[in-house]
Amino acid sequence: MREGGLRRLIGSDLALINPAWLCVAAGLVLSVLGLYAIDVGQNDAPERGLINITGLVRTQGAYLGVALVAMLAVAAPHFKFLRLLTWPLLAVCVGLLVFLLIPWVPSSVVRPRNGARAWIDLGFIDFQPGELAKIAVILALSEYLRFRSNHRTWAGLIPPAVIAGVPMLLIARQPDLGMALNFAPALLAMLLVAGAKMKHLILVILIAMLGAPVAYPMLKPHQKARIEGLVRSYQDPTVGAEGIMFQSLRSQALAGAGQLAGVSDAKARALHKYNALPERHNDMIIAVVLTRFGLVGGLAMFFLYALWFAGAYLTAATSKDAFGQLVVVGCMAMLFAQAFINAAMALGLLPIIGITLPFVSYGGTSLVTNWVMTGLVLSVALRRPSRLSRPTFEFDSAPYDPKRSDAGQRVSPSFSRRA
Repeated sequence: MREGGLRRLIGSDLALINPAWLCVAAGLVLSVLGLYAIDVGQNDAPERGLINITGLVRTQGAYLGVALVAMLAVAAPHFKFLRLLTWPLLAVCVGLLVFLLIPWVPSSVVRPRNGARAWIDLGFIDFQPGELAKIAVILALSEYLRFRSNHRTWAGLIPPAVIAGVPMLLIARQPDLGMALNFAPALLAMLLVAGAKMKHLILVILIAMLGAPVAYPMLKPHQKARIEGLVRSYQDPTVGAEGIMFQSLRSQALAGAGQLAGVSDAKARALHKYNALPERHNDMIIAVVLTRFGLVGGLAMFFLYALWFAGAYLTAATSKDAFGQLVVVGCMAMLFAQAFINAAMALGLLPIIGITLPFVSYGGTSLVTNWVMTGLVLSVALRRPSRLSRPTFEFDSAPYDPKRSDAGQRVSPSFSRRA
């Protein structure tokens, strides 16, 4: 590639000092913490060093290397070039999600796990299209909303709802309710930043809450049992201790065993070995962290997430590009929802619905997706906003009318200031 083409691809005026490096630093520490927590939950104490570089730890370490390369590959080109991939990527993701639901696909290709048809076996890795769909939906919503104002009407909310709703419903049909729930907060956050009316969004949320009981009969039997078990556990904590609530109660007990400052490495490994918490390397990994490092360690971990969100927030706040700003907001909302749901699930505040803790839980596709989101934030932060850029997503309370006497002093409705 010629020098001029490379300069256009990367950009000529890079802001090398930017808040997105907070996201990179926080993600690295969380990923290393994840490697250690996976080892503590799965293995005896290593003969040498602090960690066993074997089994799941070695695999996750390889995934981390791929994820960092993916982050750099996404961050290097100017984020405006990603717009060219938006709709093809969304179409591919929807096609893959439909493929997962085809019943006659051989089990060697799509093998159900825990009752969910969510992974495609590629031989060297199990690929989860739902994770890629997160990126596709964020990019598609950002591209659609970047210069529009029709989403400030009821009818205008339908296209964004369809963009996010189709992948969301396909993922819920796998069934993977945990991942499907991630899309709703991202959609609402992006609509809010893009200027959708608050009264519309609040009414949508209220309708969804009131409609939840209608959707209850459509849930799978094990999903209903988990919800019922959680409700009963509020009345009697011992209900379902050897049945549907076993995983939740065992997770809470192990988390509480860490108390304030945690237990030793050897004791944490023994507790998890002999208590046999299911999915302690994956959905329940926060229990391992709290056992080993206690409440103080747990708060430190959530501080790292806060650091990631702070870097992303500052990036979005300083960006004057509508597409870039929405991409960052979508990544923030998606990661925040995932971390919150996982923590609430593992600590018994929500029913167990199967969702990973970002950067920390075991899983190749999930880890790569988290780092691609970080790369998207870094890509936006690296590009300096133009000094003459107009404010994004500022709307007047009254529609633009060229016949008004002050119309000559006003700009288009997508970029005029709120009254």
